[in-house]
Amino acid sequence: MALPNIFTKEVSEQVIERINHLQPETKVLWGKMNVSQMLAHCNVTYEMVYEDKHEQPNFFMKFILKSFIKKIVTNEVPYKKNGQTAPAFVIKETKNFEAEKIRLVDYIRKTQELGASYFDNKESHSFGILSVSEWNNMFYKHLDHHLQQFGA
Repeated sequence: MALPNIFTKEVSEQVIERINHLQPETKVLWGKMNVSQMLAHCNVTYEMVYEDKHEQPNFFMKFILKSFIKKIVTNEVPYKKNGQTAPAFVIKETKNFEAEKIRLVDYIRKTQELGASYFDNKESHSFGILSVSEWNNMFYKHLDHHLQQFGA
């Protein structure tokens, strides 16, 4: 079963609508993050695409990521609840709900506007070159997982 195509305006706007249902006091259904931390956590994926603020994995770590983690992140199988999070994605500090929400919506819109062709065989921060389908699955699956985590 193919995941919805995050590169289409329709799917991107549906995801944004789900994000817009969140409030600063929205309670988590599972896991340790609050809603503001979750939004910041979701922003990390896009920071790794659009910003140069995360250190590149070394050769050994990139080998591990490509060999063992890539498939989990880029396939169509939903994430399990309470799965392990990569260190760069762990958000412990307090975050500003509105600022993180705006950043995430902006990243989703930017990704949709750039379109699938921009991501075709583009190298990712951690997994090497990905197909459009792998990029889509990584973006959509991660957002969907965390929006479900907060009932959105």
